[in-house]
Amino acid sequence: MTIKVGDKLPQTTLRQITADGSKPVTTQEFFRGKKIVLFGLPGAFTPTCHKNHLPGFLTQEAAFKAKGVDEIAMTSVNDPFVLMEWSKATGSAGHIAFLSDGNADFAKALGLEFDASMGGLGVRSRRYSMLVEDGVIKKLNVEEAPGKAETSSAETLLKQL
Repeated sequence: MTIKVGDKLPQTTLRQITADGSKPVTTQEFFRGKKIVLFGLPGAFTPTCHKNHLPGFLTQEAAFKAKGVDEIAMTSVNDPFVLMEWSKATGSAGHIAFLSDGNADFAKALGLEFDASMGGLGVRSRRYSMLVEDGVIKKLNVEEAPGKAETSSAETLLKQL
């Protein structure tokens, strides 16, 4: 079943990218007591994710913070080493929290996984954006097609706040 507005995020462990490498962090720890914009995407360095989806959240960082958002975070079914390099390559380090969901446990728990095995990519996360307050989903935008970043864009979520 797909997660919906009003639901609490499922309890899983992700790997948060830090300046010192990656460290395990539970969803309960990361989202506790904060207002967080979270966006999920199929994969680092992939065309839509790299050129269309992530850049909007970086560009709109100040606008989100002006609306009371404590942090912007992203998650992807990539290993932490890939996400560390992607955060550096995009200039996002220190602006967006990168959360590795290497085994797709979080994506599956949300009901937002899809099978991209035919393209050699395995199980991936669907593209989405959400506003999470103290672990509870307040806004949720799920993209229907993996190659689009419109419904789940930073601009769409910002208009909803």
